Amino acid sequence: MDQIKIGRFIAERRKINNLTQAELAERLSITDRAVSKWENGRSMPDSSIMLALCKELKISVNDLLNGEVVDMESYNEKVEKQLLEVIKQKEDADRRLLALEWVVGILSVIVLIVPIIIAAYVQMEDWLRVLLVFSGFIPCIVGFCWAIKIEQVAGYYKCAHCGHKYVPMMKSVLWSMHMGRTRYMRCPECQKKSWQKKVISRD
Repeated sequence: MDQIKIGRFIAERRKINNLTQAELAERLSITDRAVSKWENGRSMPDSSIMLALCKELKISVNDLLNGEVVDMESYNEKVEKQLLEVIKQKEDADRRLLALEWVVGILSVIVLIVPIIIAAYVQMEDWLRVLLVFSGFIPCIVGFCWAIKIEQVAGYYKCAHCGHKYVPMMKSVLWSMHMGRTRYMRCPECQKKSWQKKVISRD
């Protein structure tokens, strides 16, 4: 999606409807600064207020996402193009999340190892040594849980039996055997267990 084009379209439709940024913001229960950011292409309207925004601007959501009023002749083509763009953006976001998972995992290990090394080689009282090691475990566990959550929601798992791609429940990811991002889980489609690989695309 072209944020600059969408921003200009929002500004154009706001003016057509004789609304100031402050008036539009008040009707949507947001700040006029948020409206200004949309119109300058610095951010997009949140999905929770998109319908209300379109109602105020007297346009459809499809018009908004295309940054222009879509005529009926090219409607299906525009919708298909928009859907493909949304899918591409989700895949790109999932790739970034999975890269972040590695960063979080590595940092969690470092946070755990550093206090253990300090406790092993620096002279201190035993209670302080235990406290130091324990202080490394807490952020490490939080970091690993966050990394697992990222792995659960980013992309899909593909069943080795039927090829079904799905997003599993958190408990399935948390308690399954795994080798890297390949996990031994039960497929919700065929109900068979297999080693399932993480994939980005649903196609």
